[in-house]
Amino acid sequence: MSTAGRPVRALGLALAALLLGACGAPTATGSDSAETASRATTAAKGRAGTSASDGGRGDVALPPTTGGLDYQLGGASPTDAAVVVRDAGADPEPGAYSVCYVNGFQTQPGDADVWSEHPELLLDDADGDPVQDPDWPDELVLDPSTPVQREGILAIIGPVIRGCAEAGFDAVEIDNLDTFTRFPAIDEAGALDLATAYVGMAHGSGLAIGQKNAAELAARGRDEIGFDLAVAEECAAFDECAAYTDVYGDHVLQVEYPDALEEAGLTFADACARADRAPLMVLRDRDLVPERQDGHLRETC
Repeated sequence: MSTAGRPVRALGLALAALLLGACGAPTATGSDSAETASRATTAAKGRAGTSASDGGRGDVALPPTTGGLDYQLGGASPTDAAVVVRDAGADPEPGAYSVCYVNGFQTQPGDADVWSEHPELLLDDADGDPVQDPDWPDELVLDPSTPVQREGILAIIGPVIRGCAEAGFDAVEIDNLDTFTRFPAIDEAGALDLATAYVGMAHGSGLAIGQKNAAELAARGRDEIGFDLAVAEECAAFDECAAYTDVYGDHVLQVEYPDALEEAGLTFADACARADRAPLMVLRDRDLVPERQDGHLRETC
């Protein structure tokens, strides 16, 4: 899926504190980090979801497939949705299956200073400058191509994932798996090894983990990397919902935006009528504005 549709992520103070605290932490290999994560919260929350215990996943709770979805990365609002996605710096929604957003392959807006202390973890251009996502120039691209680089990235992102578990989230959404497809200098094997390490950390902390982007990798994402679910933005607009639902079944969280649907010649009703759509599907405004603020839009099928 094109990342041009990715809405702005607002980084909370709690996440910034986690990142800053992690900068001084010693690096750890993916296996060491996963082992450390296993000592964090391990209780399967499963308030409304089902359990997944195959494929080395441990006992993690999968999201319910009814009750509504809300995607609240632009700011938290009270909601009666059964599944709610929020930034790692926000609190989970009481009583809901809560998914914690973490940008695992690019930096968050406002975090450039944190990552500038570790330039070896960033992808450089021909002039030696950090590469910015052309669609989101306030996000720098991480480079997990080598074991040492992956260790450094895990030392910073690992505490964020563990913090999601400690805060009471049920799952984590790792964004920008597809960076290696958009930036050829990134080693594909290294990127997928980093994804696998994130899965180990999440499962070790009692969290399910969702694949985000790279629909063409869905089968490998589930079977080889170990993702439990998928978060699909604009899959109706880009006609790729089946790539996710054929693999993850009902455990796909689908988010659409009105401008992308219009560009594709679709209405939200059209998207809801598709046979390959996810059971939990929401239409949100592009900036994910909180409820009762100008521009807020939320509709469900």
